[in-house]
Amino acid sequence: MNEDYVLIKKDKLIWKFSFYGLLKNLRFFEPYLIVFLLGLNYSLFTIGILYSIREIITYIFEIPSGIIADNYGKKKELMICFIFYIISFVLFFFSFNIYIVSFAFVFYGLGDAFRSGTHKAMIYSYLEKKNWFQYKTYVYGRTRSFSLIGSSISAFASIIFIFNIPSLRWIFLICIIPYILDFLLIWSYPDYLNESIKTEFKWSELLKDSKKSIKQINENKKLKVILVSSSLYDAVFKSIKDYIQPILKVIIVGSFIGGSQDIKDTKLKIYLGIIYGVFYIFSSFASKNVYRVTNRINSSKLMELSFDLMGILCLVIFTGIRMNSMLFVIIVFFVIYILKDARRPIFVDVCGDNMEKSQRATVLSVDSQIRSFIVIIIAPLFGYIADNYSINILFLIIGVLILVINRFLRIKKTPTNVEV
Repeated sequence: MNEDYVLIKKDKLIWKFSFYGLLKNLRFFEPYLIVFLLGLNYSLFTIGILYSIREIITYIFEIPSGIIADNYGKKKELMICFIFYIISFVLFFFSFNIYIVSFAFVFYGLGDAFRSGTHKAMIYSYLEKKNWFQYKTYVYGRTRSFSLIGSSISAFASIIFIFNIPSLRWIFLICIIPYILDFLLIWSYPDYLNESIKTEFKWSELLKDSKKSIKQINENKKLKVILVSSSLYDAVFKSIKDYIQPILKVIIVGSFIGGSQDIKDTKLKIYLGIIYGVFYIFSSFASKNVYRVTNRINSSKLMELSFDLMGILCLVIFTGIRMNSMLFVIIVFFVIYILKDARRPIFVDVCGDNMEKSQRATVLSVDSQIRSFIVIIIAPLFGYIADNYSINILFLIIGVLILVINRFLRIKKTPTNVEV
């Protein structure tokens, strides 16, 4: 193995980057979020609206947050994002009506806006400082694998928590602990990663910088295609990834007719915790090792192929739901999760080769903003279709549309990466 890979594995700050992701993903509520909201008597359409509220906030603050990070400090902005998340978790705990739940999603959206892209930009800067930028796919895949390990730990631990807390809402308070630890971890990062250009904040300069950055990004046609491909893919995944919860709920209710509702709910919670835990274990492995594939196959081509595969898998889920096969649906969702987490390092590789050094946080924020805009539209639409026509029809429509849209998202080839 290349000596640089050995040095990267031993680097102290790379380890900090990795544990940042692990702690960030200790979201113990994730396997049960839709179940929790359904338990508050919300329809899938209403849940889609709540998701849209979160994404609207992210959309509004996404690019300004990227500009703030690039100009006033990445480290400071990341610390602020965890404060927003903690406020969100407290509001979820007190979510006794739709208004409090809505504000919980608002603060969660603010956390997402201030976090997305910023940490990746810090990693880019550190790799350049160490002359390791050519290994960005390897490093990002490695740090992301820790994030997914965190998700796996979170899913398995959530099974223990839900059977030892008074109600499901208490799990949001437990999530505050790792987020405080992550706040302290970011605080321990070296100050040079803050990279603040300006010391005094002015709204006029923020607007000026925003217009300039967006104009430069808009003039880069290849980068635009890359961002649309990434954002659309992530938006679809984000909107459907937790539909496994209501799907399994329906299948379990139908499969255990003789059991009580408490037994059915218990089985659902155990199944979901185990399923999410296993998903993230294998997703971590895929993210950590995808750089081996990019050393042999062009990253742009991999982005295109993975999009088509997502469409095909949605059509397969349509078939699995019609067959009422829980195992079949779980397996397909398993592949979708692995595909998503293998694709993200590929995007980072392609995007890193096609954006300006001074705009990294901004470009990655634009990616998140486009994704948020798409989720704002499709999340309630998907919920409406699922409520009024059925979830399997929803996946049929999604599969067909993905295959059609991807025909217009061809990315010009880029050189392959450095061999291991």
